[in-house]
Amino acid sequence: MKNRLLITGFALALLALIGFACKDSFLEVAPTGQLANAQLTTTKGIEAALISVYAQVSGRGRRMVHPINWVWGSIRGGDANKGTDPGDFSDINPIQRYENQSTQGVIRDNFVGLYEGIARANLVLRLIADAQPDVTEATKTSMAAQARFLRAHFYFQLKRNFNNTPYVDETVDYGTGIEKVPNSADLWPKIEADFKYALDNLPETQGQVGRVNKWAAAAYLGKTYLYQKKYAEAKAQFDACIANGKTSNGKKYALEAKYGDLFKASNDNNAESVWAWQAAANTGSVNNANAEFDLNFPYNTGPNGPGNCCGFFQPSFELVNSFRVDANGLPLLDGSYNTGANQVKTDMGLTSANAFTPDAGTLDPRLDWSVGRRGIPFLDWQDHPGAAWIRNQPNGGPYSPKKYTYYKSDIGSLQDNSSWTPGYTALNFTIIRFADVLLMAAECEVEIGSLEKAREYTNMIRARAANPASWVKRGDGSNAANYVIGLYNTPWTDKNVARTAVQFERKIELSGEGHRFYDLVRWGTAASVINAYLAYETQFLPNTLGGAKFTAGKHELLPIPQDQIDIIGADILKQNPGY
Repeated sequence: MKNRLLITGFALALLALIGFACKDSFLEVAPTGQLANAQLTTTKGIEAALISVYAQVSGRGRRMVHPINWVWGSIRGGDANKGTDPGDFSDINPIQRYENQSTQGVIRDNFVGLYEGIARANLVLRLIADAQPDVTEATKTSMAAQARFLRAHFYFQLKRNFNNTPYVDETVDYGTGIEKVPNSADLWPKIEADFKYALDNLPETQGQVGRVNKWAAAAYLGKTYLYQKKYAEAKAQFDACIANGKTSNGKKYALEAKYGDLFKASNDNNAESVWAWQAAANTGSVNNANAEFDLNFPYNTGPNGPGNCCGFFQPSFELVNSFRVDANGLPLLDGSYNTGANQVKTDMGLTSANAFTPDAGTLDPRLDWSVGRRGIPFLDWQDHPGAAWIRNQPNGGPYSPKKYTYYKSDIGSLQDNSSWTPGYTALNFTIIRFADVLLMAAECEVEIGSLEKAREYTNMIRARAANPASWVKRGDGSNAANYVIGLYNTPWTDKNVARTAVQFERKIELSGEGHRFYDLVRWGTAASVINAYLAYETQFLPNTLGGAKFTAGKHELLPIPQDQIDIIGADILKQNPGY
């Protein structure tokens, strides 16, 4: 556990640095700031500050900062519905209806929390500049590279959510013009520069697996290029990762043999983990645990189910239908999964006491590792009972999230019981995983490379899913549903066909992991896809989504928080279009 880079190390390090003693010398008061600077510019002091930057990746109390992006990427992208009563955590309700307001608290939390991470990274870089003489050059370079990687991550998140925001680096601080920085400069070159520095200066492996390494920087730099449609530059980074990349703990990048094992705390930091936010349970502080899904687990499960609260993240009908496949196990790329008998049979409107005939059609096996469905084993807990685990079916539908849910066998070891909910776990969240890298590389191959190479990468993902040993089983060893999945065996010769197949593979493989909305925006299809999703989903959830509409040119971005504009001034901080 000690090699995970636990966040409590920051608090302990600071206590060690302060070093108050019971003697008369405590009356000797140093000038303001002098003591802190002398202590924080040591190796231990800079290290403590750096750990605080890692801590902020999860938001540390501002849950909307967490990179799982369950609201910003998944709910906005149609992977899931908020699912609860309209008055419960109602700040999210307008977001899923695309009625965002610049005064919403969750939007402010995202904006402010990301800047908190940037401020912490900038502090590390300032401390390095003033480091004590005994801090080695190698130590300074390593810490600077980690701080710049993390700063780039925070700005990347800001760029996707708000477009351009004020760029503040370590040379600007309070009283030196920070309040005069406008949001007129393009953030992409700054993000690129930080990731390039990290790539050039980070080692391939780290003593603590939670620290970023050279290959995480390469993957994130490639992702940054991809968002700008710099396909050649992105492809170069992904090619290098695929050929030579390894995890911080030295494992050659590879797909895990079993899809479901990606979301097990007992299998954290596996060969597919390019960069993961580290979590640990039972450390004495739930702040070290993964708390982000505490509101999203199935509702009212009691002792025979996980979390027991709160049903805020219910997979959508449209997403579940997307796992329908044809007789050859290939997806229905024409969208016919939302029509007629192709629609996955649900128990909407039924209670757990009503009889329900499960869907007998052919399905991609990844569905039942991604979504909790009635009558299907829910990890090692029990068969999903249906409405008994749903807070409000008319508002959210009949499904439960399943990824990043702890197992019954994890209780007391990889799960933490010391807070208000048992939903705090030792389960890492993988911000970038190798399957994501392969699919981003496939996109680049479609656009400027080889369609056949794109097919190869896509088939690698599908071949893993086709491993029968990895399918959800019943107690007697039989498959829990009619799983069929095949490879693309016909050569790809049409770029549009290849592009559609790769994009759909991302939807299925990465569902519920916070990617979907951002993918749709960068592909330029957000308005058409999301409005079609809203029209379809409204048939089942009229009270939740009736009348909702995505407006092109506006809803690709969140509004700049109004209080930030009020503080800084509308002449400096410009609002996004349409707000």
